[in-house]
Amino acid sequence: MASEAEKTFQRFAAFGESSSSGAEMNNKNFSKLCKDCGIMDGKLVTSTDVDIVFSKVKAKNARTITFQQFKEAMKELGQKRFKGKSEGEALEDIYKLMEGKDPATTGVTKATTVGGVDRLTDTSKYTGSHKERFDESGKGKGIAGREETTEKSGYVSGYKGAGTYDKKK
Repeated sequence: MASEAEKTFQRFAAFGESSSSGAEMNNKNFSKLCKDCGIMDGKLVTSTDVDIVFSKVKAKNARTITFQQFKEAMKELGQKRFKGKSEGEALEDIYKLMEGKDPATTGVTKATTVGGVDRLTDTSKYTGSHKERFDESGKGKGIAGREETTEKSGYVSGYKGAGTYDKKK
């Protein structure tokens, strides 16, 4: 039976890693766990501390850590986070922070479906020059709707008698 800490470790280890079995954790997810569980507080434990500890406990050329190595890392971070407590107590407190935590997806961008968007993208409500850019169905006319096409006849705009110069009266 896996402990609460181990379950949390597995949830974070597999987070965003479709191929991961949850048995090993990479540095990205390790710092996410430390951040989401409040182990990294930005004062006693910073992201730099977390990276250093991760590098220290992982095998030389490995990119991930096992739960065993994770426990080592937590012992070390526990000493930093809960100064003055014994290693065991600090570790307990770290595990308490981790209990039942899931990788947070706060701050992940979602597509907005806020009421204003429909109104802003409804081409039938456009006015002025913007209205010219779309046909009745709301489909854009492309370059024809954007560019002022100029006549290259040599006459100034607004001249009504274009093409009448050579005509005999």
